[in-house]
Amino acid sequence: MINKKAAMELSMSTIVILVLAMSMLILGLVLIKTIFTGAKYNVDTMNTKVQNEINKLFVEDEKMVVYLANQKLDIKQSEDWGVAFAVKNLIPGVTGSKKFEYTVAVNMDSVELKNNCGGLSIKEAEAYIKSPKTSSLSLNPGETGYDIIRFSIPQGAPLCFIRYSITVKDPVTPSSSYVSRNFDVNIKG
Repeated sequence: MINKKAAMELSMSTIVILVLAMSMLILGLVLIKTIFTGAKYNVDTMNTKVQNEINKLFVEDEKMVVYLANQKLDIKQSEDWGVAFAVKNLIPGVTGSKKFEYTVAVNMDSVELKNNCGGLSIKEAEAYIKSPKTSSLSLNPGETGYDIIRFSIPQGAPLCFIRYSITVKDPVTPSSSYVSRNFDVNIKG
């Protein structure tokens, strides 16, 4: 009889523990879902607000804007940062979607870069660009396309000023430039 009572108490405690464990698992999953849903909403809201701010920068005949105060990005060593920009399809008389290819590159000659940045080469300065250095946007007439250039400055990078440029090729005449904009990256310690 004693053995049956012990077996009954053991099975009751096992059932209680299983019920509590399942309750905690369900509550944890609900909490995680709520957190990720809120985070996704915040990211989507921020993206929309950045696009709205970029749209405010466009004037009537503006083909491209870079969303930076004074066209300058101050970034500390071992930080990641993004530069938002937009391109608008203003090619007259062209119908249908056109593919605008853009390239991000250092816009300094190697001597100027080495003198100002403690011997930094163009290849090393372009390695700070973490997003693709070349990409494309397909745009209909009058449409605006958005993208972000991501920079990652390593610890120990020289504290200096590097000028980069975004050059967009003309989709009608790919050998010529549609628009080009410069911006500066100021590396701080």
